[in-house]
Amino acid sequence: MRKTETTEGKSVRLLRVGEQVRHVLSEVLARGDVHDDTLQSHLVSVTEVRMSPDLRHATVFVKPLLGQDEAVVLKALRTNTAFLQGEVARRVNTKYAAKLKFLADESFDEGGRIDAILRSPKVAQDLSEDN
Repeated sequence: MRKTETTEGKSVRLLRVGEQVRHVLSEVLARGDVHDDTLQSHLVSVTEVRMSPDLRHATVFVKPLLGQDEAVVLKALRTNTAFLQGEVARRVNTKYAAKLKFLADESFDEGGRIDAILRSPKVAQDLSEDN
């Protein structure tokens, strides 16, 4: 049997299916296909989708534009999960329809926090070339 894993250890198939799911969800949300006032009034970015090895579960990381009303947007996505799962099942050709789980994408916040630490005077002092 061939090994089809990337350097991160995830199979190419998992990454490909995750990207297909991300693309479908992004399109559905951008076009306003979900009949939900909250989702229609917010721009939501689907930043990443991680598939389980059996492709039955998808963890969807989302970020509302400018991070506004994150809790409200997550609640609206979770309320409309059945519709979104149906759209994904219809458009992504897999044996089973993936169960979607929506989470806030904290990677941008984490990046900002690390950047602030690196710019702090104490760290900048250690990084200066005068030492």
